[in-house]
Amino acid sequence: MSSMNSHYADTVHRIAVVPGSFDPITLGHLDVIARASALYDQLHVVVVHNPGKAALLPIAQRVTLIEKSIEQAQLPGRIVVASWSVGLLVDYCAEVGASVLVKGLRSGLDVTYETPMAMVNRNLAGVETVFLLPEPMHAHVSSSLVRQVAGLGGDIRPYVPGAVADFLSSALP
Repeated sequence: MSSMNSHYADTVHRIAVVPGSFDPITLGHLDVIARASALYDQLHVVVVHNPGKAALLPIAQRVTLIEKSIEQAQLPGRIVVASWSVGLLVDYCAEVGASVLVKGLRSGLDVTYETPMAMVNRNLAGVETVFLLPEPMHAHVSSSLVRQVAGLGGDIRPYVPGAVADFLSSALP
């Protein structure tokens, strides 16, 4: 590597954002967060408001559960947990200096849904999107499935971090 490339590599601080509604965070989310944290110098896990979804948990509670889940999993790297509800997600990226969004894909439906957003984010602000696949054991799990199982009194422990299972078992009737 030339000295110029070496200098460039030493000065680049790679910041990425993992956005989601995280209502609640699942083991699939945590898997993507863990792998993304190993790829970037700083990772922002950002709870975003999705007006198209009826939320189970308030945003502040989701942030707390993500923080507890990351702490329990003892994830490496610098991880910041935040929420964003004002403006575009690329505005948050600009505010924190992130040039990459990291999204988990479970199926072809996710690819179809995420691809146009990735293209718009790149066109609007030059923010690229990196897609990560979850471990196969988590690929079928979604937050909406967890909410449904929890609401009907089922065992959600195989699908969510311990902090989430503990909270929901005490919060739901």
